[in-house]
Amino acid sequence: MPVFEYKALDKSGKTTNGIVDADSAVGARQKLRGTGLFPVEVRVTASKTKEQEGPAQTSLSTLFQRIKPAELSVMTRQLSILLGAGVTLVASLDTLILQITNPLFKKILAQVKESVNEGNSLAFTLSKHPKIFSQIYVNMVRAGEASGSLDLVLERLAEFGERQEIIRGRFKAAMAYPTVMLFIGTAILFFLVTFIVPQIAGIFKDLKQTLPVPTLILIAISGFLKSFWWLILMLIAGIIVLLRQLVKTPKGRYVWDKIILTTPMFGDINVKMAMARFGRTLGSLVQNGVPLLSALEIVRNIVNNTLIAKDIDEAMEKIGEGKSLAAPLSQSRWFPPIAIQMIAVGEQSGELERLLNKIADIYEGETESKVMALTAMLEPLMILFMAISVAFIVFSILLPIFEINQMVH
Repeated sequence: MPVFEYKALDKSGKTTNGIVDADSAVGARQKLRGTGLFPVEVRVTASKTKEQEGPAQTSLSTLFQRIKPAELSVMTRQLSILLGAGVTLVASLDTLILQITNPLFKKILAQVKESVNEGNSLAFTLSKHPKIFSQIYVNMVRAGEASGSLDLVLERLAEFGERQEIIRGRFKAAMAYPTVMLFIGTAILFFLVTFIVPQIAGIFKDLKQTLPVPTLILIAISGFLKSFWWLILMLIAGIIVLLRQLVKTPKGRYVWDKIILTTPMFGDINVKMAMARFGRTLGSLVQNGVPLLSALEIVRNIVNNTLIAKDIDEAMEKIGEGKSLAAPLSQSRWFPPIAIQMIAVGEQSGELERLLNKIADIYEGETESKVMALTAMLEPLMILFMAISVAFIVFSILLPIFEINQMVH
């Protein structure tokens, strides 16, 4: 059934906008009149065929539209509240469509409502939009529908999304100041070397005086940057593109994942982030009735690291043979002993999901502490680098002046 976007007048004459599903534009107008609205404009939105909407139109309509994770979390929590209050799923989706302001999100929810209204499950419908609703989201909704506790599952999903956003926001906030300092410092150094140094170097050349080695080095660097700055930018861009292409290959991805797990300081942070993601995701899935093997299959994609995913694959094989989860994971280099011990205790006590969430709490806290410590260390290091660079420039400029002054005296 097509979905139409409308502009209409209510009984008081105020303009209202929204989305309505109907067989045709005429049917949409009739449906609106039945609700007391006088349609002014009705046009098809969500169910246009590929032939009707050309590729250029599609790209232009979605180029500047995206759905933020925070918007998805808010929608999920509101849907959970409505379902918990006894409102039907279709009516709940109708309510959400009316209050969501993001046009793209509004259209997608209209498509979801249309599909559910036709008899499809919510999980099946959400799986048709993988860019918006992740694999874990769809599987948890499927488990909620199967167990009859969809409202509780959606509430946990909202909490999961909000927690991930908090962690991501703290990381961005911690890295904001060092990043700004890096760009400003680089810009200042580039300005000094390419604009100020050449003018001073011109004075030295006019004096026809043999220059000290530091001054010659500075002039050479200045000349190279002024003449070939575009080449440096192209080289950096080329390296980035090459690395991105290499990471897309299985071997390149393996090497990259190993580097990010073994690099001093950063490797420890990445391992802790992976453990937090593993614990939170697996705990949420098991808590909502997803079988352990199915949950691990989802988690292996969530950890976003081929080395850890390989260890999870081996654990899945051992579990299929009748072994526990803790035993095969204890052979992994990346799973810390405390995490293995807590998983073992959880399996023995029947509280695996609670202890998995506890693992996530521990490593989320440690990750945040490590990031804060790293940024605190980066700031003085960048200041020191800037001080040394400026001192070298000043020394290289003043050194020939001192030599000329000694010759005069």
